[in-house]
Amino acid sequence: MTNIDKDKLKNLALAAQRAYSRGIQTGSGGNLSARLGENLMLVKSSGGSFADCDATGNGFVLTDLDGEVQEGLPGTPTREVFLHGLMYKLRPDVHGIVHSHSPWAITWSFTKEELPMITQHLKLKFKSPIPVIDIDSPMVRPEDEGPITELFKATPKLPAFILVGHGVVALGKDALEAEHNAELIEETAQIAVLHALMTR
Repeated sequence: MTNIDKDKLKNLALAAQRAYSRGIQTGSGGNLSARLGENLMLVKSSGGSFADCDATGNGFVLTDLDGEVQEGLPGTPTREVFLHGLMYKLRPDVHGIVHSHSPWAITWSFTKEELPMITQHLKLKFKSPIPVIDIDSPMVRPEDEGPITELFKATPKLPAFILVGHGVVALGKDALEAEHNAELIEETAQIAVLHALMTR
């Protein structure tokens, strides 16, 4: 674990455990990461569960922002390694990312409409609706970069977005803040779906 910030690793593991315990990511899906310096990141390894991640490094791989595995923590990075690297390149202020297959957010995503600021909590924390991007793939690929880049050009400080049928991509100053943002989106999506059913 040479040159790996143990505090960031601990924070990343805590974010993974919290997301799993809160039910915004179950099974072996989803992924999260933390930026290390300018060109490195710790990302969840492929095939593992958030529940398997811990502060000793289990469940994580060290890569550069292009997804190339570095010395320190062996393994295969998540298939979403391109997404994580892209977000860090677009947002130098972001140091943590959580991508969760949150069920209420995915349910809302099929409307293909932005998640509205339906609660006072969301208005207070984010101050903007959460966009929904339709990428017809189980992972974000290099050819999908365009709409994401354009989104952040238009809204540089956006805290998150939702992928249709796929889930939340939440950003933060660290992984734990990103996880809290993912929870807030899931809570808001649940309220939005239930509100839509009540007012039909």
